[in-house]
Amino acid sequence: MLMHPSIDPVALKLGPLAIHWYGLTYLAAFGLFMFLAGRRLKHPPYAAMTGPAAWSRRDIEDILFLGVMGVVLGGRIGYCLFYKPAYYLSNPLEVFAVWQGGMSFHGGLVGVLVSQWWFARTRGKPWLQVMDLIAPCVPTGLAAGRAGNFINGELWGRFASPDLPWGMVFPGSGSMLPRHPSQLYQFLLEGLLLFVLLWLYARRPRKLGQVSAAFLVGYGVLRFVAEFFRQPDDFLGVLALGMSMGQWLCLPMVAAGLALWAWASRRG
Repeated sequence: MLMHPSIDPVALKLGPLAIHWYGLTYLAAFGLFMFLAGRRLKHPPYAAMTGPAAWSRRDIEDILFLGVMGVVLGGRIGYCLFYKPAYYLSNPLEVFAVWQGGMSFHGGLVGVLVSQWWFARTRGKPWLQVMDLIAPCVPTGLAAGRAGNFINGELWGRFASPDLPWGMVFPGSGSMLPRHPSQLYQFLLEGLLLFVLLWLYARRPRKLGQVSAAFLVGYGVLRFVAEFFRQPDDFLGVLALGMSMGQWLCLPMVAAGLALWAWASRRG
């Protein structure tokens, strides 16, 4: 049985300025995205595009800026709608209290989809071409976020068997019983494993929309599995069929990915 190291969430203090580890993980996510998206421009079909259809580093920078806005706005609105709709309907001003926490990946995904639709429309590029470009670059950012969750000792897992060698006690959970370090599970599954699979898959020529479909299915399946080890939110618990809210939100994501895959595969 291991003990969570209780890392100070503040990585560095410079006078009144406090730099948090969680903020550094976001910076790492943005840096990795810029690097990987630049490498993606060397993959087909982007490497062969010339003239008005050609891609540039400026496009990547604009995609990142709009994507960050989509993640923040979509993640916050999604959390309010998916997890605590009654509370935020009664306290609408609390929606803006982002410092109190509360973000949803699935809401952030919707925000990214909308922001990239806007980018595609204003740049005259196919929306699915934009999504196929960025899909393999996302998992490393997810991995960075899960590392931040682990450092903060939040989003811990469900209770684990005392015999589990890597079972970990999270004092912040209010219990001294071992739990699954589900943040690390998600770091490995939705982050590193998904990145490797998508990156290798996207390096070969694919039909428009297939890389995006692979991301939707891959993330949905891996997140669904990881949720079996993650502690459900106290105010929700497990829902119908013994599944968490995260698992229920993954089902339409996987269904959309399969439908997109079928559509893309039928195209000439």
